[in-house]
Amino acid sequence: MITVYNTMTRKKEEFHPLREGEVSIYCCGVTPYNDPHIGNARPFVTWDVIRRYLAHKGYRVRYIQNFTDVDDKIINAANREDVTWKEISDRYIAAYFTAMDALNVRRADVFPRVSETMDDIIRMIETLIERGYAYVTETGDVYYSVEAFAPYGCLSGRSLDDMEAGARVEVNATKHHPMDFALWKAAKPGEPSWDSPWGKGRPGWHIECSAMSVKYLGEAFDFHGGGSDLIFPHHENEIAQADPCIDADVKFARYWLHNGFITIDNEKMSKSKNNFFTVKDILKEYPGEVIRFFILQTHYRSPLDFSDERLQEAQTALARLKGANEVIDELLKREGTADTAADLAAQSEAFLRDFDAAMDDDFNTALAISQMFGLAKEINRYHQEVERGAVFDAAHFRTAAEAYRKMAGIIGIFEQDDAAPADDGLTNAVMDFVISLRQEARAEKNWVLADKIRDGLKEAGVLIEDTPTGVRWKRA
Repeated sequence: MITVYNTMTRKKEEFHPLREGEVSIYCCGVTPYNDPHIGNARPFVTWDVIRRYLAHKGYRVRYIQNFTDVDDKIINAANREDVTWKEISDRYIAAYFTAMDALNVRRADVFPRVSETMDDIIRMIETLIERGYAYVTETGDVYYSVEAFAPYGCLSGRSLDDMEAGARVEVNATKHHPMDFALWKAAKPGEPSWDSPWGKGRPGWHIECSAMSVKYLGEAFDFHGGGSDLIFPHHENEIAQADPCIDADVKFARYWLHNGFITIDNEKMSKSKNNFFTVKDILKEYPGEVIRFFILQTHYRSPLDFSDERLQEAQTALARLKGANEVIDELLKREGTADTAADLAAQSEAFLRDFDAAMDDDFNTALAISQMFGLAKEINRYHQEVERGAVFDAAHFRTAAEAYRKMAGIIGIFEQDDAAPADDGLTNAVMDFVISLRQEARAEKNWVLADKIRDGLKEAGVLIEDTPTGVRWKRA
């Protein structure tokens, strides 16, 4: 049974899908006005693993993730560059896909855009006005009336009185309450606008996700996710907008999951503070799978402090797992009938059960990954036994290999071919020559030279392994 921490109830709950055998997910996407930073990437990597795991459990998953392509930040960026808002949003939507592809994040089923969902947004605003939850001002703006929605604050746990007392809100005499928020903004010079019953304008920030999630997933769906910074006001306002428009008994999202921040020196990473690192820049130093692995080594609800040291640690740890995967590649080419891997097969099934148990407990990727390390160690141990002369057991080893790769497929690693391009055999010829020099030095007991060759190769990214059947080399 899968349990998840539901922000709405502030406790772990058993997950029961709205429809048997199906799971529906809406995750708030990016506002494309800049290259995505590592903090932006965390929710998408997190939900990618959740999707993979739910599919592993046999569910049919429908996943929706939006682009907020109409926004003040996009308009400001367009004005600075003297281009259209669409050029900015298209450019950085493409940058988003490039970054997420590098992190092995699979594409959503639908990526709705605000600019392409305008009719649905306007219809939802009309419904809110008709039902007494919104009002039109003389300026053509439309505001949501927070006092009209009794449960307002249910997600964040805040009361209107507390919010009003601590709020820094712009004085606006047209509002009925200081915490009322914009559903529709009247057109201003130099801004994009669309026709509406209240005149030309564009949507407020929050209404888009209410309209898009209902459009693509229905009036009720299973999961709604995003970063912790979206709990208030964005997700709180989504609920306030969507619930009054839904006539069904089960309303809107049933489970709210929020990932923790990525921090730098224990301070939240954000573009507004200019203390962020883009995925594009990090990819210049580290492969995408290392960045992904760095994110997943910590439980999604916990804060994650970003540093070069932590990335290096993730790279080293991932290399250990890749090493076991290379051993699997090598041994699967062999044949053999024996029972020498029977214990390994049983162990692999136990590791996989524990992996699933970790994921069942609020998608604990950190604990799940520890099971991969456990199985990797046993696979390497069996490999050493075979190298020492044990008869290879193909059938049982295949069971262990399948378990290991099933875990890897859920975590989303070993999916990139980071091998060097094929050459004309020069690399192998040079390496054979270097290894022969090292072997001659060892035969002459010139350990200083032998170690110097080994260490020099390691610095160049090449690892030398002395095995009972000879010397092997591989790229680090």
